[in-house]
Formats: sequence, C-alpha cells, structure tokens
Amino acid sequence: MDCGKPLGKAAAPPGAGAAPAVAAAADGSATAVPERGAARAAVAGSAGGARPSAGAATCPFCAGPVERSLPFCPHCGRRLTAPGSGPACARCASPVDPGSRYCATCGAPLGDTQPGLFRTADGEKRTDFAFTVVMLDEVGNPVQQFPRKAIVTTIGREEGDLRFPDDAFMSPLHTKLSWENNKLVVRDLGSRNGTWVFLEEPRLLADGDILLIGSQLIRFRRLGYPGPHAPEADSTRRMGSLTPAADIASLTQLRSDGSARDVVQLSPGRDVRIGREQGEWVFPYDPSMSGLHALVRSEDADFVLVDEQSRNGIAVAARGDMVVKNGSRLLVGDKLMRIEMP
Repeated sequence: MDCGKPLGKAAAPPGAGAAPAVAAAADGSATAVPERGAARAAVAGSAGGARPSAGAATCPFCAGPVERSLPFCPHCGRRLTAPGSGPACARCASPVDPGSRYCATCGAPLGDTQPGLFRTADGEKRTDFAFTVVMLDEVGNPVQQFPRKAIVTTIGREEGDLRFPDDAFMSPLHTKLSWENNKLVVRDLGSRNGTWVFLEEPRLLADGDILLIGSQLIRFRRLGYPGPHAPEADSTRRMGSLTPAADIASLTQLRSDGSARDVVQLSPGRDVRIGREQGEWVFPYDPSMSGLHALVRSEDADFVLVDEQSRNGIAVAARGDMVVKNGSRLLVGDKLMRIEMP
C-alpha cells in the first residue's frame, strides 16, 4: 500500500512465525515493539472492528476498498495519488469521487465514471480496449510497437506501464492513455515538459494554449477588448497608432525556463504567418521549422491555427483529457509516438 510492490511469502504477518522486533529500553531491558501491520490492526480493532475508517475510499481501477492517505491500492497495486489517475470531470478536468452525479468544482453533470463501464451508443459495455503505441524515429518510420489491451496505460521514465529510462526529457510518471466514454484520451500527469498532441485539422485557439512550432514554444493568450480612453480634462487628443485600433490576443515565444522573449500582438482582421523563411514572424535559426510553417488566421474575434503543410507538423500541449484517434501522433518527453487502433 506504501510502495505498490506485490507482496510475497516473505511479507507474511509477524504472527506467522516471525519474532516481534525488540528495542532496548533506557534501563537496559528489552521492550517488544509491535510490527507496523499489527499496530494498524490494533488501531482498527480499538476503533470498533469492521467499522470503516474516515479515510476509506474505493480504488478507481479495481473498486476495492483503499485508504485515502496511502498512495497505492493494496488489491491491484495501481497508483492512487498520481494526478489524473482517477475519474475526472469532462468539462473542467477536476477529480471527482466515483458515483458522484455532479462535479463539485464546476457543477457539470457526470456520466458513468467507473472504469470498465464505458458504454457504446447501444448501451452495451465496451470490452475491446485494444490499441497500439508505435514508436517513430526522426523521419516518422516505425521502430517499435507496444500493443495494449488495458483500460489505462501510463508512460514514464521510472514508473508506468511503458517505461523509457533513457529519456532525460520524460518525467518519472509522465502521461496517461485511457478509455473514457468509449473514446481513447491522453492526459498529462503533471510532467515537467508536457504531453504534446499533433494537430490533424485547424484548431480554434483557446486562452492558455501552448504550441510547438518547429522547436519553438509559443503561448496564446486572449487580452480582451480594451475600453475607450477617458477624455482628457483639457480636451487634448492622444498621439499613437490608430491601426489596428485594438489588440485582443497575443503570441509569446517562451524560453526553456518559461520566461517570455518575443511577443506578437493579434488584432481582428490580421493574419500572422510563422516560418523559417516566410511570414510575419520568422525564425531563421530554427532548422526544424519549415520555410512557411503555420498560419494564425483571424476569424472575427477568434483565431484559428492552421498547419501550412509543414514537414514536422504543429503540436499543442495537452490540457485535461484530449481525444486521440487512429493515426494521432504524440510527443512524450523525447519520444515520438503514433496511436493505431484496429
């Protein structure tokens, strides 16, 4: 329950033949020290036998009883305290208790959040959870395959179902692929470098989106419409650029430490092209960026990101659950992956 490792015969309770631990008292006499499991049993017995403790909960993977204060399930060994390891609200991605009807954070109605009960349109339980994680090389050729038939698949450098100890850009427990409401979704587990999903169609940008264009990290932020300036007391007009009249969003280049570098302002009616050789925002020092790589297109008060047939594509950092389809590409740490479904 503390480390998640399976227990063998060596982990038998002390009453099965092991002698109790002995500690020396201050006067030199020996005092028996109860084992950890025995102490817990004694506490449970004094609390009223089979009465559940205040920290009792249910494992979201096997539905077995667990203690909220412990990081692993004693029945299936799955980690309980990793971010996103349990059911989550589809609207705000906040964790929810199994069996809850509404999200306690945003109030959205919740569906059936119990694992293994994902239903099809006909109301039948889904039983086929097969998909394959295909590792790709730098030019997109398959180099290794990992067939999966589990509801949840975790990926990390040190922990998870798929481990890549040689990847210094991958966090110990990095990301999760899981079947939610009959769809395969990916969710970042609080990793340092994020989980990236490559775009397969134009994307309507949302406030806070972080984009991977070439090797550049670019953050999109909405600024809103500024209000009119109050008139001066002496009726003197202000000097300044009149076109465009208002900037309502921005694109910010991010350094590896998260600090901002260059910023491009976005206004209604203005498109911004990004590339190594062409466009309004040019990165001539980025060899992984195509000559004309991306277009940020203005559509009224919104902005749409379009891949201009670039060589390496455009990826967006996963926030909450993001649906992946057959052929979707992911970047996890330094590993490029493709999802294949039968």
